[in-house]
Formats: sequence, C-alpha cells, structure tokens
Amino acid sequence: MSGKDASRAVQFESFGGPEALRIREVPVPQAGPGQLRVRVAAAGLNPMDWFMTSDAETAARFGLSLPCGFGTDYAGTVDQVGDGVSEFAVGDRVFGGALSRAVADYVVVDVAGTIAVGGEAHRTPDGVDDRTAAALAIAGCTAAAALAVVNPGPGDTVLVGGAGGGVGVFAVQLARLAGARVLGTGSPSSADALRALGAEPVAYGDGLVDRVRALAPAGVTAAMDLHGAETARAARELGVPDERITTIAGQIDGITPANGANAAPGAIEEIAGLVAAGRLRVPIAASFPVEEIQAAAELQAGRHVHGKVVVDL
Repeated sequence: MSGKDASRAVQFESFGGPEALRIREVPVPQAGPGQLRVRVAAAGLNPMDWFMTSDAETAARFGLSLPCGFGTDYAGTVDQVGDGVSEFAVGDRVFGGALSRAVADYVVVDVAGTIAVGGEAHRTPDGVDDRTAAALAIAGCTAAAALAVVNPGPGDTVLVGGAGGGVGVFAVQLARLAGARVLGTGSPSSADALRALGAEPVAYGDGLVDRVRALAPAGVTAAMDLHGAETARAARELGVPDERITTIAGQIDGITPANGANAAPGAIEEIAGLVAAGRLRVPIAASFPVEEIQAAAELQAGRHVHGKVVVDL
C-alpha cells in the first residue's frame, strides 16, 4: 500500500490486555451511502474497551471478532461524505462513538447509526478541542443515563461511588448542576480532584457507611454506583430506596442499572454544550501519541486514573 492508500489502525491479533495491541497498516476506508468518513484527531479510552476485548467469549457477545480494532470514543474532522448525506459536510468537526474501532487514522460512521451499530457522529461545538470531545461520548451518555434513573435535584444528597473515574467526573458535575449536594467516594489521593469537581470526598472501603453518616447526618437520598456494588449496598444500608439507586458495572436485584445506550436523545449534545459554555469540566488525566498505545491502555486499565486518558492520532 502506498502512503496515500494506507492508514494506521490499532488492532488485536488475539484478545487480551494492552500487550496484545498492535498498530497495523490498513487500507483507507471509504464512506458508503448514508455514511461519513472522519479523519480521527483523538480517541478517548474507557473501561468498556477492555471489558469487551478481554477474551473471545466476551467479544462475541458484543459482535466483535479478530482482527479487532480498539477504542470507541473519537473526535476529528469529516473528510468524505457518502451519497444521501446532507447533515454533514467535508470539514465539519465531529465527535462520537464507533464500537471498538476508534483508535485509527480514519473511522467510517453511519449518520443514522448508534455507537453499537454503525457508529455515530455529533457536531463538535466551537470552543471544544478534539481531545476533550474525544472524552465525551461513552462517559457522558453513561452519566446522563445514571442521572435519569435517580433524577437528582435541589434538596437531594447524592452518594456517587467511583466519583473520580471517567463516568464519575461527569456524573458529579451534572448532579451539582441539577442542584444536589454530592458525596463522592474515592481513594484518599483523589480528595482534591473530587473537591475540584464539586463533590465532598469520602474514602471508599470498610466503614463507608459510618463515614457517610458523619458527613451527612440528615441522610442520603440517592446514589449512583459507578464502580461496582459497594456504594449501592451502602446506600441501601443508609435507607435510600432502590428506585433512587443505580449501578453501571455491578448488578443487584431490585436496582435499575444505567446503560449509556439508553441515554435520552440529545443528552450528549447537551453535555457538549455545557462543556462549550464552560459549565462542565472534562479533566484529561493524560494524552499519549498512538505509538504509545500500550502505555495509554495500561494506565487506563489500571482504573486509578483521575479523569480521561486520550490517544492522539
């Protein structure tokens, strides 16, 4: 392939962890009817990227097979428009999700698609750079879906588990914008980062219930567990009704899980608008050139990073 016909894509030759990732030369994809081709500038990493590609059985559940791409969140510029597309033009800045194929020079998405089927694109607002836009789709939609389950507002005290993680940074700020008081769980080292988002930090682990009671003697009224099940169980012990608790990673009978795929139409555009207006901060913990994809993936997969990890292409 000549340079003009070839492009780079990060792929798995076998499912597994960061050590299985390779940069491959692939043909430049072409936009078909109803599709856009995006020249990717940045791709954001999420825990979901690892979960889906950890082994062949899990990958098959998500419709993935080898050779398989990596990463779902992307941002860049439209550089080819397929037949029948009038909503976007070459040169438009866009962001969105394309399931397990975003860390690549080019991604082709369906204008009428979803993250899981065909990929999707949204206009990047003026004033939002590509690294920030590449961090929005999965975490923003998941946080919006979690808020929709528990519906926080003024007068609420919300306990957010995993508040400093990729989804947590959005959920904390959205709950604060809705008028709620937020207690956010994290490691002791994350306390300053949580305060910067507007949460009152509380250390996770043994004794969580007692620490929350001490911080909020009047009680907690809602909870979002963005890590596992510890926060949801603590919320039950604190008297929060099941209908005002949600999880994104743990499954608990009687508690409604939140899934970014179920976020309300327009939720991600609303979040992008809040970012553009300076009302929502997107902490970028680290950015790596694509040549260092394994290091980027290892940092993100460690689950101790405060904010988002982004790959530059």
